[in-house]
Amino acid sequence: MNLVCPRITQETLARDCAALGVVPGDTVMVHASLRAVGPLLAGPDTLIAAILQSLGEAGTMMVYLGCPSPYDDIGRGLHPPEDERFIEEHCPPFDPCLTRASRDFGVLPEFFRGHPQVRCSANAGMRMGAVGARADFLTRAHGPNYGLGEGSPLARLCEVDGKVLLVGSDLDQVTLLHYAEAVAPIEGKRLAHVRVPVLRGGARVWLDVEEFDTMNGIKDWPDRFFGAIVEGFIAAGLGRSGPIGQATCHLLPARALVDFAVPIMTATAAQLA
Repeated sequence: MNLVCPRITQETLARDCAALGVVPGDTVMVHASLRAVGPLLAGPDTLIAAILQSLGEAGTMMVYLGCPSPYDDIGRGLHPPEDERFIEEHCPPFDPCLTRASRDFGVLPEFFRGHPQVRCSANAGMRMGAVGARADFLTRAHGPNYGLGEGSPLARLCEVDGKVLLVGSDLDQVTLLHYAEAVAPIEGKRLAHVRVPVLRGGARVWLDVEEFDTMNGIKDWPDRFFGAIVEGFIAAGLGRSGPIGQATCHLLPARALVDFAVPIMTATAAQLA
């Protein structure tokens, strides 16, 4: 049997990143569809290495890791009571470094979590991983409550004039827009109250957490609301677009995207009231 050799290499991807506008010293939050990028020589680690190469020693790459079910499930009504009781009795504690990334975000987060230099934040459901010069700044002191709001890695991404790099990913899944939800002056935001198993003093305890309801939306937003915001931002010429491998990609300044989204969210929430 003749095998087809993948032809997309780290060097070709690094050139594509540079052409898109990823420069040494940048801080970028990456969302990626590995399938969209195409056949990578040596697999997903090749894309991670290419982005880090483009960023250089002074740059930083961040990825949303989250956690797998059922670590962040209790209290959301996802399981019947008997299953919740079983989870509470048997689920091991969340470990920021060792617990697997959420399966909902594709392949990249788990590969990135396994990077030898990754720093992981401590919030289970909103956990971020980062590699590079600002990794500790982005991920440290990520408290259990309102993990995508003020003081979160997303807020810090904006603080350092970071960027969002979408590599063939769904425009409706841009995590940074949850930060825009958190800071937008909207009344009556929907909240979620969950319980997460963590390790305290060598023992597992269940921590009560309050957060904005990102699973169901803080409001009953229109279908693909985030995607429409990102599309409008790109159409306004506020980002850069181009290929990385075979994927259609976008590089968006984080603070500008939040500033663009907040008034749209505020106006839309007022219409829904």
